[in-house]
Amino acid sequence: MTEPQDVIDTRTSYAAFATEYTEHVRHELDRFPLARALLAHFAELVHADGGGPVADLGCGPGRVAAHLAGLGLDVLGIDLTPRMVEIARREHPSLRFEVGTMAALELPDDGLAGALAWYSIIHTPHARLPVVFAELHRVLVPGGHLLLAFQVGDEPVRPAEMAGHPVTLTFHRHQVDAVAELARGAGLEVVVRTRQERQEHEPTAQGFVLARKPVRPGVATVP
Repeated sequence: MTEPQDVIDTRTSYAAFATEYTEHVRHELDRFPLARALLAHFAELVHADGGGPVADLGCGPGRVAAHLAGLGLDVLGIDLTPRMVEIARREHPSLRFEVGTMAALELPDDGLAGALAWYSIIHTPHARLPVVFAELHRVLVPGGHLLLAFQVGDEPVRPAEMAGHPVTLTFHRHQVDAVAELARGAGLEVVVRTRQERQEHEPTAQGFVLARKPVRPGVATVP
């Protein structure tokens, strides 16, 4: 299957400024208490349902995967950019990281107790989100949990450079209710939808959706 040009551009652009990006987000969670609370809640839900493998999709240099591992989860990080995976493996050698794409995951059906897309749908056009959410539904075990984080807005932004490197990159902003409805359309149950208004160090408000794959009668929820 031929990859969309924007996917190729995203991979190439992040490879260009991967080192600078790693330093930029290294202590990101330290100044983001709401994020830490949501990640802790996500981890508690996974543990309460018996645990199992969790995928951090669009994991970048692996800082959120490492945070979830610190909360006791069995985490696999997946990223579109090989350079990011290389850095994640170096920064967090005890964790597993692989190259992959959210739209076509090389994971079995009903295999994940949880999936995290932490600001990784911001490079996906709204029209292609149903494909991504259908794939996330496929890989989650019945009862499995999904946490999405994204920038809120309506208009895409296309910077010409990032950290001094020329890039061809589009940041797609999404509305919280629209993302929740698309998740529901993919067969997921939306549990929480919320937003944090724009903070001084952020370009936009931040959106979060927590969802769950419905449990089918007679189907176990533990992978």
